[in-house]
Amino acid sequence: MPQVSFAHPSLCLNFLPLLHRLLPSNPPTVRDVDVPPLFRERFILTGYRPTGMSWRCYALSLFQIHNETLNVWSHLLAAAFVVLRFMVFAIMRGGGPEGEGFSVDASSLPLVLYVLSAVTYLSCSAAAHLLQSHSEQAHYSLFFLDYVGVAVYQYGCALALCLYSSNTAWRQSMLGQVFLPAAALLAWLSCTACCYAKLRFRRPYPLHRKLCQLIPMGVAYLLDISPVAHRLATHNWTGSPALPLHFLQVVLFMLSAFFFSCPVPERFSPGRFDIVGHGHQLFHILLSLCTLAQQEALFHDFLWRQPAMVREFGEERLLLACASFPCLTLCCALTALAMRRQAQAQLMKEQR
Repeated sequence: MPQVSFAHPSLCLNFLPLLHRLLPSNPPTVRDVDVPPLFRERFILTGYRPTGMSWRCYALSLFQIHNETLNVWSHLLAAAFVVLRFMVFAIMRGGGPEGEGFSVDASSLPLVLYVLSAVTYLSCSAAAHLLQSHSEQAHYSLFFLDYVGVAVYQYGCALALCLYSSNTAWRQSMLGQVFLPAAALLAWLSCTACCYAKLRFRRPYPLHRKLCQLIPMGVAYLLDISPVAHRLATHNWTGSPALPLHFLQVVLFMLSAFFFSCPVPERFSPGRFDIVGHGHQLFHILLSLCTLAQQEALFHDFLWRQPAMVREFGEERLLLACASFPCLTLCCALTALAMRRQAQAQLMKEQR
């Protein structure tokens, strides 16, 4: 039987080196003792990427198996799903019978900002975990960026929950009157405290480093979730499809906070959960699910509140509330840049 040749052997041989140059294989992962202390995680013994490689190598490590792989992919996939789900909602108008396109106006702008904040924190987190092994300076800079993303998401949630998910009694309360300024302040404090804790404390980290991170973030969450908590406590859940989803996202957030605070299950079996299953990965997965559940709840609340929003709040007040979002983002970014300069000075001092 005649044989058919699909390509000349010499062409294949010439193509392979080109493919290798375009997609070089990364060096194998190493143990914790082979990387500087800054890059080590408690009870994670293997799966570290060597430091000092090119940025290209760390970008390509997206397709390599290491102890950050699930941290990166969980948030990348969640960010993609947030965008795709919002696009479907915008085109279909939330599945409404009118089928109109989604128009950005004063009543829908807070929802757009929420989606933007969710994509920002998920993308910043994925970038930090993917690229942070490049150098100590990159490690600090990228995690400062990660904390900016978290603060932006905190305030994006606060803005959307205040305007879409609250009821009249909560808005007329003292807490409702000061909610947005207090939420902006706490978001900035969370960013500042996390940056400071990252810069100030060295491994092995003391307990008060974790407290420095958790207390501002915990207080911010309790404030941000107060409109939903009030509704869950005072309304019949069967009357709104959003309330079960809000309850689900609260449960998922509490579980994610537990795994962020405690190195479980790797504490009980160091080395066994290095690649799959350690606490920070579970935190990422649960937080991603929390964000997706919250987004769905806000879609329902948006459709519920949109017809009366401009009449109830006033267009100018809505636009002013939305204008506070880029102001908060700028404040957090400037804080992170100031912390980055301090990190540079600290590293230069240590190298002398």
